[in-house]
Amino acid sequence: MINYTIYENKDSNQWVTFVHGAGGSSSIWFKQIRDFQKHYNVLLLDLRGHGSSNEQIKKAFHKKYTFQSIANDVLEVIDHLKIETSHFVGISLGTIVIRQLAEMHPERIKSMILGGAILKMNFRSQILMRLGNMFKYVLPYLVLYKFFAFVIMPNKNHKQSRLLFINEAKKLYQKEFIRWFKLTAEINPVLKWFRQVEVNIPTLYVMGEEDYMFLPSVRKVVEKHYKSSKLFVIEQCGHVVNVEQPLVFNNTVIKFINDTK
Repeated sequence: MINYTIYENKDSNQWVTFVHGAGGSSSIWFKQIRDFQKHYNVLLLDLRGHGSSNEQIKKAFHKKYTFQSIANDVLEVIDHLKIETSHFVGISLGTIVIRQLAEMHPERIKSMILGGAILKMNFRSQILMRLGNMFKYVLPYLVLYKFFAFVIMPNKNHKQSRLLFINEAKKLYQKEFIRWFKLTAEINPVLKWFRQVEVNIPTLYVMGEEDYMFLPSVRKVVEKHYKSSKLFVIEQCGHVVNVEQPLVFNNTVIKFINDTK
């Protein structure tokens, strides 16, 4: 089982489950724990190969990674903890994992909060992925990862997010990075399906106005999925909204969860 951490709130029966992105770990939520624990029980996950899920399962997964298998890792934890339903908060690639779980088990998800959501790979990001696929066996993965981090989070005010993700990525193994990178081969058909199909789950997209790569496609999807989805755009903020603007992020998300309880 992947690694998890719980912060209990004895006065609440509500759960909020946090899912990080590729190359990160549950530590990226350090600016959320205190505020959210005041209201809910908090569950933090380390996805396979990341954070404290690194050592214990590096031999356990030899097959190709799929978004379905990674979503099943999450399901295994909430089943083990006997959590019937939870609000789910994700960042970056973690938003795809949550959306995949919603496809498989919508009854387990009370609401989805998708920060820095990835709904479409634009031309620039597709070129990035092709370059990465060409060089993934040649270049040390950290070189590739730093390059991606700079393209996705280019501005001076994105520096903290960049450094946080690069430092977390240092804990990955080269083989693990390549397994996750191969996921990008199946990302476009998955995202196309998610853009087309509206699930009947309250959904809040929290995006930075400077998230040039992913914000435009989110705007289009929210217009189309207006029955279930809302968009909140944070000014002067890039891709990793929970790190760059934690107070705005926390207040916005907690209000949304309280409104959907």
